[in-house]
Amino acid sequence: MDKMLYTAANGARQAMKAQTAISHNLANANTTGFKAHFNTFTNWHVEGPGFNTRVLNQQSADDIDMDKGSIISTGRELDVAINGDGFIAVQNKDGNEAYTRAGDLRMDSEGRLTTGGGFSVIGNGGPIVIPPAEKIEIGQDGSISIVPVGQTADSLVVADRIKLVSPEVKELQKNSDGLFELKSGVNAAVSVDVVVENGVLESSNVSAVGQMIELITNARQFETNIKLMQEAKSTDEASARLLSNR
Repeated sequence: MDKMLYTAANGARQAMKAQTAISHNLANANTTGFKAHFNTFTNWHVEGPGFNTRVLNQQSADDIDMDKGSIISTGRELDVAINGDGFIAVQNKDGNEAYTRAGDLRMDSEGRLTTGGGFSVIGNGGPIVIPPAEKIEIGQDGSISIVPVGQTADSLVVADRIKLVSPEVKELQKNSDGLFELKSGVNAAVSVDVVVENGVLESSNVSAVGQMIELITNARQFETNIKLMQEAKSTDEASARLLSNR
């Protein structure tokens, strides 16, 4: 009976963890550049005296779906999307370098170039600060050209260049803020092969329909484990009654 109870309890606990990851994916179905979490499970036999009759599992949502989201045209001059592989370098809230596919860029009141999430975009010398300008253009190589205030349209000057990187995906880990960092803790090198498109955004790669199906399936698995726990309780009570009649 105890074996049945502990196995079912573990299954219910892992199902709850998986439900959290699925809910997180659904909440970010419309988040620019978001990469979904995979729900993966590792199974192993519980070793001990006698035969290995019990199998427990461990849920993990550390694996990330790196498939690209669809490209949406916005026509906005500060919106960019990575064409192919690569990432935009930003500064996280701890001041460390991190990476994102979210190209919904904007300028704050101090002229700093940030993502929609408020993370400063990194350029040649650190966070990018753009001086007052009549017009801003972002090239395919990430270079930021501006027309200074009071100048004519043909007076474009390069203000900075967005740091674009292309590290190996297996070397990356995703943090709670949605940004990626290298597992080694070092900063990725600039890649000249990364190309950005202007006036477009990469959408989230979350399939809302697929996640809803997972949500329902996972809920049923949770209910099954709860029923097994209730069955274990009934079996225990029946055993107690039989022993009391001896």
